[in-house]
Amino acid sequence: MIPDYSERSLLLQEKLKEFFALHIYPNEARYHAEMDAFRRSGDPWKVVPLIEALKPLARKAGLWNMFLPHRHKDQPGLSNLDYAPLCETMGRVMWSAEVFNCSAPDTGNMETLALYATSEQKDQWLDPLLAGQIRSAFLMTEPAVASSDATNIQCSIRRDGDSYVINGRKWFSSGAGSPHCDIFIVMGKTDPEAPKHSQQSMVLVPRSTPGVKVLRHLSVFGYDDAPHGHMEVELDNVRVPVSNVLLGEGRGFEIAQGRLGPGRIHHCMRSIGAAERALEMMCERLRQRVAFGKPLSEQSIWHERIAESRCMIDQARLLILNASNKMDVAGNKAARAEIAMIKVVAPNMSCQVVDWAIQAHGAAGVSQDFWLAEAYAHQRTVRIVDGPDEVHRNAIAKLELAKRPQTR
Repeated sequence: MIPDYSERSLLLQEKLKEFFALHIYPNEARYHAEMDAFRRSGDPWKVVPLIEALKPLARKAGLWNMFLPHRHKDQPGLSNLDYAPLCETMGRVMWSAEVFNCSAPDTGNMETLALYATSEQKDQWLDPLLAGQIRSAFLMTEPAVASSDATNIQCSIRRDGDSYVINGRKWFSSGAGSPHCDIFIVMGKTDPEAPKHSQQSMVLVPRSTPGVKVLRHLSVFGYDDAPHGHMEVELDNVRVPVSNVLLGEGRGFEIAQGRLGPGRIHHCMRSIGAAERALEMMCERLRQRVAFGKPLSEQSIWHERIAESRCMIDQARLLILNASNKMDVAGNKAARAEIAMIKVVAPNMSCQVVDWAIQAHGAAGVSQDFWLAEAYAHQRTVRIVDGPDEVHRNAIAKLELAKRPQTR
């Protein structure tokens, strides 16, 4: 049984919906206008005035750092189950999560620091991240290897006295484009001779460190996702203190597993919100358009797609709530099968619902006049980020096979 949402979650849900009605939906056009102006100037990697104006309003409303599952100083924490409907609402507008300091990769990085950082590291980096004063990036994926297998990571982290010297190239380093991005969490190899899952470590690298060079941004289906961005980063003899290591040498793979669980389910929660909005847009469009003598909404093919969309969305939501509850009750490791399942189901479901909504809009659906093309690009990308479908299906199958004794 999945328990009911807490009273606090229900209150936050109402406050968040009200905030969207007052400040997010009415400002969607303004956000895109500000970004378009930056792009025309030749530099979209700037702080967005709208988002900075909305952040104090979100904080005043108590809609800040809602993603944290455990208390940290004055941050009370909210269970994964209670956060799920809030994250779903934020999934309806791609840029909205930053307004509430709940955007990736900062959420994953803040959880990583909360779980694994020393008190000194928390004071230096976690506190300003929680305050929304800086942003962060996670540097794991590399262009030269299949990074879906984290043990493939080749970035070198070599100890030299009281320092680590880092050499490597990373890409799709989300968040590294932000002018507020001050800290990178870098995964690399400290001991190539250690057992397979003990070769990797994670270190904190200030973006201003000599040898750090952002080479270029990588578009996603033609979108630059500025000012957040997905960047290719070169680390050339980057030197940081040994004290910048997280948890200890050889613990990188362990941290990655702990970090990616919550990140994966947050992506899935947002996918539900995107699918819900796409279904609403589909129904509205079908009522507006007439073809072959009757409204599209009266044609049986669209009845089938609307019904299927509703079934798929509700099934995925229940799977998310089940995974969230298990994470809260038994821990992220115990919920790894449930997390893997929803990571496969949610983005595939959302891709299909958004695709049908695009079809209902015809040519307009693939244009910049509607949100749907952007939504499809993002949802299709979620099938790759934090582990592709194939990796999660493989994990699910192994866990399922392990339940049953092998017979000859």
